[in-house]
Amino acid sequence: MTLRRGLAGSCAVLLGLAVLVATAPTAGAEPCGSPGVIGSGPLGSLGSGSGGSGSSGGLPAQGPQGPLPTLDSGPTRTVAWVTGPRSINDTYERFTISGTDLGIMWDNGGEGEDRQLLMAFGDTFGNCSVPGQQWRHNVLMRSTDTGLEDGIDVPDPVPGDLRAGSPVLLEDPDFSRELVGSLGLEGVEVTVIPTAGIAVDGVQYLNLMSVRAWGEHGEWWTNASMIATSGNNGETWTIQPSTVRLNLPVDVPGLRQVSQGNENFQQHAYVRHEEYVYDFGTPQGRFGAAHLSRVPADALLDLAAYEYWNGQEWVPDDPSAAVPVLPAAVGEMSVAHLGGKFVVLYGNEMLGRIEMRTAERPEGPWSEPRVLVTAQQIGGLYAPYIHPWSSGNDLYFTASSWGDYNVMLLRTTLS
Repeated sequence: MTLRRGLAGSCAVLLGLAVLVATAPTAGAEPCGSPGVIGSGPLGSLGSGSGGSGSSGGLPAQGPQGPLPTLDSGPTRTVAWVTGPRSINDTYERFTISGTDLGIMWDNGGEGEDRQLLMAFGDTFGNCSVPGQQWRHNVLMRSTDTGLEDGIDVPDPVPGDLRAGSPVLLEDPDFSRELVGSLGLEGVEVTVIPTAGIAVDGVQYLNLMSVRAWGEHGEWWTNASMIATSGNNGETWTIQPSTVRLNLPVDVPGLRQVSQGNENFQQHAYVRHEEYVYDFGTPQGRFGAAHLSRVPADALLDLAAYEYWNGQEWVPDDPSAAVPVLPAAVGEMSVAHLGGKFVVLYGNEMLGRIEMRTAERPEGPWSEPRVLVTAQQIGGLYAPYIHPWSSGNDLYFTASSWGDYNVMLLRTTLS
């Protein structure tokens, strides 16, 4: 199989004016999940990969994925791999995916047979033995599986089928294609990664961050965050220029989105409640606090319609007014409204663990953190994303294993 790259539109045009002034430390990149791969490494200094090979040399074509780690104590258990050659979905043979991460999940808003779970993944690799490792910056999978006790089943990809397992091209029917492109240049724009997704009135909204460079242990530098939309169930995506929140010291006449406070909304987490979409934001990397905004659900693309929580009231159109609702360090967070409460999961980089909090309202006050998984239990685990179809006392979520560079499903109890 030859090296193939995604054909979707790149946000590079939007960021060209900004990257000219971009400078940041760089980190080595070795694809296919080896230590030092694209990305900033596993959660916490205590973490180490549970199945990685430790070297990019001599990696098998199918990558470094090992057996599913197990948890023998506490309320959380691993369920199954979602991605990778060892997963129930055999993503290497069916989607040409040996390794990927994140697995952000949201309900597509459909009814009956059209209702599906959409999952957005970050940097994705195929055959690890070929030049370039068939790198894609982001991919999408779909599922209708509601029986989560044995994992998440993804149907086969079918070219042109908007309900099939993953967007693919007719000439590459077993190759999950890239959704939104990137320059792919370290120090300028190395990748574009999804951070949150939501559906409103049949339209899919995907928030992405443009990463300028990777650092060490939870550090990275972004150019901007932005929203892409899809009207065909995630098959194709269009970047919306009006939603770009720049994170660079530049002055661009006529672009109102260059404003103080947007640095706190480089990564996002969405939850729908009543007539609003609540949009939690964190800065670049994993060491910042979480801030909160909200917007009428039908105005997600209008930055002027957002309100920001200042600790006492909602302030319109001023991201600098937002104060932390969750203290640092909050990394790769997700939020859901379950059982009458708001539930948030995130990685705590400083303590090397995945934490959960609950609240009656999005603005809090939030409970003290409950520890779900530590780096001592499973090394190199990061990016917990809540499954929106969790019910009862069972909270299902995905998390990524750094050494295996793949995504697993876990379950914990809310009681």
